Amino acid sequence: MDVVVMAINASGLPTARKVADALGAPLHGREGRVDADVTFPDALAHARDLFAAGTAIVGVCASGILIRGVAPLLSDKRAEPPVLSVSDDGAVVVPLLGGHRGANRLARRIAEATGGTAAVTTAGDVALGVALDEPPAGWTLTNPQHAKPAMAALLSGGGAAVDGVPWLDLPPGDAVRITGTTRPTEGADDHLVFHPRRFVLGVGASRGCPEAELAGLVDEALADLDLAPGALAAIATADLKADEPAIVALAKRMDLPLRLFDAAALEAETPRTATPSDVVFAELGTHGVAENAALALAGPDATLARPKHKSAMATVAVAEAPEPIVHLNGRRRGRVSLVGIGPGQAAWRTPEASRLIADADELVGYSLYIDLLGPLAAGKPRADFPLGGEEARCRHALDRAAEGRDVALICSGDAGIYAMGALVLELMDREDAPRAWGGVSVVHAPGISALQAAAARSGAPLGHDFCAISLSDLLTPRDDILRRLRAAADGDFVVALYNPVSKKRRDLMAQARDILLTGRPGDTPVLLASSLGRPEERLRIRKLAEVEVDEIDMLTVVLIGSSNTRILDTAEGPRLYTPRGYARKMAGGDLA
Repeated sequence: MDVVVMAINASGLPTARKVADALGAPLHGREGRVDADVTFPDALAHARDLFAAGTAIVGVCASGILIRGVAPLLSDKRAEPPVLSVSDDGAVVVPLLGGHRGANRLARRIAEATGGTAAVTTAGDVALGVALDEPPAGWTLTNPQHAKPAMAALLSGGGAAVDGVPWLDLPPGDAVRITGTTRPTEGADDHLVFHPRRFVLGVGASRGCPEAELAGLVDEALADLDLAPGALAAIATADLKADEPAIVALAKRMDLPLRLFDAAALEAETPRTATPSDVVFAELGTHGVAENAALALAGPDATLARPKHKSAMATVAVAEAPEPIVHLNGRRRGRVSLVGIGPGQAAWRTPEASRLIADADELVGYSLYIDLLGPLAAGKPRADFPLGGEEARCRHALDRAAEGRDVALICSGDAGIYAMGALVLELMDREDAPRAWGGVSVVHAPGISALQAAAARSGAPLGHDFCAISLSDLLTPRDDILRRLRAAADGDFVVALYNPVSKKRRDLMAQARDILLTGRPGDTPVLLASSLGRPEERLRIRKLAEVEVDEIDMLTVVLIGSSNTRILDTAEGPRLYTPRGYARKMAGGDLA
């Protein structure tokens, strides 16, 4: 797991450095107080960011700081990363969260390094020295929902009948049965079933193979071997099949990693295969895909548990390793995560966006946007591109992902709104797109757009129908922009104007103002929102007829109300809102 050590005060810095060295983890310190690899201004926000990204946190600080930081995000203990607090002198190490997800092990490692005490409170660890719902790497618990009652029975003084689980050493008895097996086995409250992940599925498929055909062949193979899906470590295939929908769907359905091998790596396994094919060699440069890929992933000591079987368009083989598979050979299917980080304020970044950034092998984007990530980007390889380098940065992200990397393409606002989301897909859709891009997974993480942030800061101006128009004529012909402005004026939409001006382009904003004045009063409220979510944020309310181009820049989003938009004076200042028609509804109006 990724671990970060946080130091809040200089008094705890020596202990924090000792812990960071022992764990091989980066040291993050409070800005102005601690000399560290990475600094942060706000401990609560920083802890929250790390936690949302799935990063284990070791804070050399009071437990309350960490608790208050992560508390708003708590939801599922089976998915949350470990959080530990360490006293400034290292005498006490307290796993606060994630005891069954590594926190207890971390606590003991830290206590060993500092000479302190690991204050482990997890009942199973204290009484039995083990957490049954946290098996070691290479093993899986097939019925985790039964771990709690089973542990309760053991803690009540009952013993366990353990069969086939060499890493468990429990008091003998008949209160709980614990089985380690590769066969499909039903669990229960008093019966836990662990599977050693010793098997690999090797698959191949012709272009356009139906998903059901490949899935049916896999189910047949598992049934023939009396093999539980939980005993599978991964699915393996040729790298040329990274974009085959049936194979991608199979990995998703079975929740298994997909690993890819090039022709040379596959051909190296041919001496160990059972059904080499000259036909396949002539087409792909290897004498087999399913058998070869399964053996390549399972390792040099693996054997074929089931040679290749095929249907009209698919092939499946199964390899077996002598020990549970911990390290997965082969290349991952690369991923481009289109991440919208919002206007820049960390509190407006979604937990999903933070997690994708933390998971990424590399960050790609306009340098300012990556800088806005602050500590979340620290230590990660990054490829910075200037404004105007949009296509270059998207191509770079796709190229790196095609090599098997996990790449986060960083965008401000929402990646699908005037950002890189559409360009990535457009490049992939072009006829000259490299074949390797087709094997890249593209995921989208929504962000808070500038129009949403501006609206929230000013009240509820988007309370009724609205539209967004970019005034940049670098990508959109000027005539099209003017046509859309006239349509917005005719429709009396609330209008969000993006890219309102640039150093060279000053006239379109004035034209937009004049066009919209043809469809709404001159005193229509207009919000000029600049640098949203940043220290230099500025909000100004103007009348449409009085909007001056010179007070607008490229960091400003302009929200122009409809003819119905109103201003409400409040103790906190003026608030804009656009009524939706609830007064009419209350009066019994026709809402059809």
